[in-house]
Amino acid sequence: MSPVSDAKVLAAVHDELKSYATGENGVAVIETAGGVLSPSPSGSSQADLYRPLRLPVLLVGDHQLGGIGTTISAWESLHIRGYDVQSVALFAEGRYDNHSYLRDYFAERDIHAFSIPPPPGRASDVREDAEAVQRYYEHTSSTEDVTRFTHRFLEAHEQRISNLKAMPAEADKAIWHPFMQHRERSKDTIVAMDSAYGDYFQTYTTKQDAQNSSSAENTLLKPAFDGSASWWTQGLGHGNPQLALTAAHAAGRYGHVMFAGAVHEPALTLAQTMIEKMGNPRLSKVFYSDNGSTGMEVAVKMALRAATVRNGWNADDEVLILGLKNSYHGDTIGTMDLSEPSIYNKKVEWYSGRGHWLDFPQVKMRKGQWVVERPEDWEDAQKSSGQGRAFTSLDAVFDFQNRSEDHAYYMQYCKGVLATLEKEGKKIGALILEPILLGAGGMMFADPLFQRCLVESVRTYSSKAQSNQNEDTRAGMPVIFDEVFTGLYRLGRFSAASFLGVHPDIVVNAKLLTGGLLPLCTTTASQSIFEAFLSDDKSDALLHGHSYTAHAVGCAVANKSLDIMMKMDRDGTWKSFKNDWMQANNESTTPAERGAGAWSMWSSTFVKAISHRSNVDYVFALGSVLAISLKDPAGASYASTAATGVRDKLFAGSPGEDWVIHSRVLGNVLYLMAATTTKKETLEVIEDKVFTALE
Repeated sequence: MSPVSDAKVLAAVHDELKSYATGENGVAVIETAGGVLSPSPSGSSQADLYRPLRLPVLLVGDHQLGGIGTTISAWESLHIRGYDVQSVALFAEGRYDNHSYLRDYFAERDIHAFSIPPPPGRASDVREDAEAVQRYYEHTSSTEDVTRFTHRFLEAHEQRISNLKAMPAEADKAIWHPFMQHRERSKDTIVAMDSAYGDYFQTYTTKQDAQNSSSAENTLLKPAFDGSASWWTQGLGHGNPQLALTAAHAAGRYGHVMFAGAVHEPALTLAQTMIEKMGNPRLSKVFYSDNGSTGMEVAVKMALRAATVRNGWNADDEVLILGLKNSYHGDTIGTMDLSEPSIYNKKVEWYSGRGHWLDFPQVKMRKGQWVVERPEDWEDAQKSSGQGRAFTSLDAVFDFQNRSEDHAYYMQYCKGVLATLEKEGKKIGALILEPILLGAGGMMFADPLFQRCLVESVRTYSSKAQSNQNEDTRAGMPVIFDEVFTGLYRLGRFSAASFLGVHPDIVVNAKLLTGGLLPLCTTTASQSIFEAFLSDDKSDALLHGHSYTAHAVGCAVANKSLDIMMKMDRDGTWKSFKNDWMQANNESTTPAERGAGAWSMWSSTFVKAISHRSNVDYVFALGSVLAISLKDPAGASYASTAATGVRDKLFAGSPGEDWVIHSRVLGNVLYLMAATTTKKETLEVIEDKVFTALE
């Protein structure tokens, strides 16, 4: 007989507690058996089992020999998992006097600790024993310490609720939120998050509270599926105890140590792992920075320096970056200069126009069929190959060997662009791409064959100034892959570049690097890029760094995060997802078309079904990402509001629903992401909710 799962235990406890949640005052107590780390029926620790509920805790300490260490260890185990331990209770005894030490210890940590006399010894007569215990309970429950504990515990709970309810209004006064127009924000729309665990936030909104007050619903907090993966960072679930323990260990071992001219084990291990697991023989050096934006700025500095040295350019030369329209590579001034202005549907005054942007073919599922649509201004291409060329499966899109006609046209187009730029006297310093998926620009699935051809073209493009250099440095302009979003299993593989079968000179990784817990970024470069900065003059060095460069806590968490995801890749955690898409991909393909291995955590049946919705323009899914482009009569753009209605439906839910879906939109595109740890059963329920919301 299989052991009872954590999910079933949690559901039973939740339902039982919910049955007590009436309009009247009341208290329910869950008493656990054994220690906080004792196993649950499934084998997980009880601290992990009950964590999604995050109930306030009364910790019963140990008054016996060794009890001080046992009690403190139990508290630390709860504290590091995000529990609020309100009080600690112990028996008072004179031999070890644990209660006196622990009272002072916890007082320093703003935790109330109290003690009560131990119970009487067992009497030989059953009736006498029962009467003695009854007298003990009556006396002890009325003592000042117990009475004070009861009041403090209830007051702390009331204060927690009061603070939570006040947060939206207080945030409206004090917080400047990113990426939003604040005229659209109010205390009624700000979401207060009490905690997060696994795939879910525990959320509160004043609007939600008002709805509860006008109905039989008496739940203050509502779980909300983290549909945006917390700005694409979430990989191993919120509150992951393995990552929390790893972070605590690194904080205790190192804190933060400077990295200039120094090294520590977590940073060295992470650098070696990134170089090895990328599968890119060009890469040999890892540069650390704080986040994806700064990592991309570092990458641009690397590429432009290398291009300048290789071509003999000087500081006065205007050097352009070649990229794709609707690209976006971060929020530093250096990378904003390289973003195509139309991403915001208006020109922002600080853009300096240092990029040259190409339109590109996109992969879409429309009405149940995979198509590759070329840009409208590629008129010759539409005549020769047809706009919206259909493919039998997603794998067939990645089957480059059977797309020779597309390859020939793409190569001709890319070489023509480069020749035109050269004829105009333009100096191109680097090619910068988000492989496969352009994220912030609107979740656009670029035709991987086009991106591959673009890399091949710039690799064979070389100026006369490079003709006498060695093969590595002469291999065209530097190629930067921005894998901040798409790398490290977000699309199902360690490296998004592997989908294209090419080896960039510079790769930037962040977001899933630490499993979603901490900011950290790696910019991994080739030896030739590194050598472009070597000189006897310090001013020629890459003078870029941050106070928290390669912080030990982040590097240690990144190592643990990558270890977990690589193990999941090896042990078949995603096998059911892969099998689903393997069947869909092979359904009508020839043997030569099979094996590309494109798959998603979102079911192929669901993706096909929503592509037929009347308000859906197209849809696609890859890895943990699902993108749904909704029709907008005013035109699809970053400024479109076509998807906000569906987003709001998902977050509002239906009356009586226990949980909702928190998501974000990019113009007319609604996107959802799973964590790499999200269960298939969870996604099936979410798919049903999304399907209904699209009606």
